[in-house]
Amino acid sequence: MNSLLICLNAIVPLFLMIAAGYLAKRVGIIREEQIPGMNAVAFKVFMPLMCFYNVYSSDLSSVIRPGLMLFVALGILAEFALSWIAGTRITADKPRRGVVIQGLYRSNYLILGMPFAAGLVGEGSLGTAAMVGAVAVPLFNVLAVVALEIHSGGKPALGTVLRSIVKNPLILGTAAGLAALLLKLRLPDAIESAVRDMSRVTTPLMLFLLGAFFRFDGSKSHRRELITVCAGRLIVIPAVMLTIAALLGFRGIEFVTLIAVFASSTAVASFTMAQQMGGDAALAGDIVVMTSALCSFTLFAWSLLFKSLGLF
Repeated sequence: MNSLLICLNAIVPLFLMIAAGYLAKRVGIIREEQIPGMNAVAFKVFMPLMCFYNVYSSDLSSVIRPGLMLFVALGILAEFALSWIAGTRITADKPRRGVVIQGLYRSNYLILGMPFAAGLVGEGSLGTAAMVGAVAVPLFNVLAVVALEIHSGGKPALGTVLRSIVKNPLILGTAAGLAALLLKLRLPDAIESAVRDMSRVTTPLMLFLLGAFFRFDGSKSHRRELITVCAGRLIVIPAVMLTIAALLGFRGIEFVTLIAVFASSTAVASFTMAQQMGGDAALAGDIVVMTSALCSFTLFAWSLLFKSLGLF
């Protein structure tokens, strides 16, 4: 019963925020055509600030765990390689293929995973999760840019792909946070306070916008891709990666962080990136919506299973 309550308390607040966004759209407070613009603001302003602050405010001496970060990096690369192979088999449509690849490997670690981890272990233990984010977020975004650029219908030059990677706001925010942390640079108190407060807006804003985007009417034209991505993202990948992690001896906050990385839904930012980089935005949106809706059940089930096994 204690495990059940811990897992429920981690999941329910997140999906209440999503429900608030959905209800706001239903009653006309926010219109669907406003969502892309608001997503762009969140992607270019609030998410980079969150990436920056999560790294900037970390304590390297106490939270850096090379084994955990290496496992996350290798796990994401393995996910990406397998997702690429699966994507080429699932669909021949290039803009759709890039979205399928991104939907399979790229988890919603920042928006859903880290708040979920905080609900399980408390805010004070999130330094490790933030440092893992410094590895996972740039890697997620670099690979997403590669997949979407290459499968956008053309064959861009290496320089085009590299420029898109370097200009990605989330990568810039994370890089700035790492630079400040490594160089021991501290912001003036007023600026640091503003950055901290703006970064705290990100999670509720993105979850609210995700709820506002909910339509529950996935197109029949890409139902096969949608079902495949949901099963792969929420069941197959967590089953494989978390079993390997348990066998390798990860426990406690490390294992909770791995649940957040590998078992959460497809990243909300994947919809915005697909819109901006020539991918199939309709499929990307449906993937985000359906994996997020189903994740309330699968993430709860995974966390309850591993909590009952004493892994955290």
